[in-house]
Amino acid sequence: MTDPIRIEKAEPSHLQELVAIINAGATRVREDKEFADWQDYRSAFEAMRAAPEMDIYVALNSAGEVVGTFQIHFLKGLAFQGRPRVELESVHVRADQQGTGVGRKMMAFAQELAERANACIIQLTSNKEREGSHHFYKRLGYDQSHLGYKKMLM
Repeated sequence: MTDPIRIEKAEPSHLQELVAIINAGATRVREDKEFADWQDYRSAFEAMRAAPEMDIYVALNSAGEVVGTFQIHFLKGLAFQGRPRVELESVHVRADQQGTGVGRKMMAFAQELAERANACIIQLTSNKEREGSHHFYKRLGYDQSHLGYKKMLM
């Protein structure tokens, strides 16, 4: 990675680029289910920013462009004496930045957040279509330990 990357909580000024990155990486299950106008995401974004149990982060290059994003959720539970779990969601790197270390840096940052929260585990799901992502997560030490199910309601 040649361009220095910084990771910070997403701000309203990042929303248009965030939506573009997330929608560019959409899998078939999301086709024709997303909005064309990034403004349509504003209320959901503000609700996420206000939620105490989660945050949305961006990776920014030296020009201040959003080149990656992830959402981190802190989940309560009884297992492991009530230590929180961390769920990563919507991990995306802008297509022209894939393979440059942005994703690795975001995942390390997310792990630091989880460790600071005394989390017992970091978990995520990845669509079956994303074989490259599966290899990436395995290289980072993630184990494909569970079989997941989803039911679309829209």
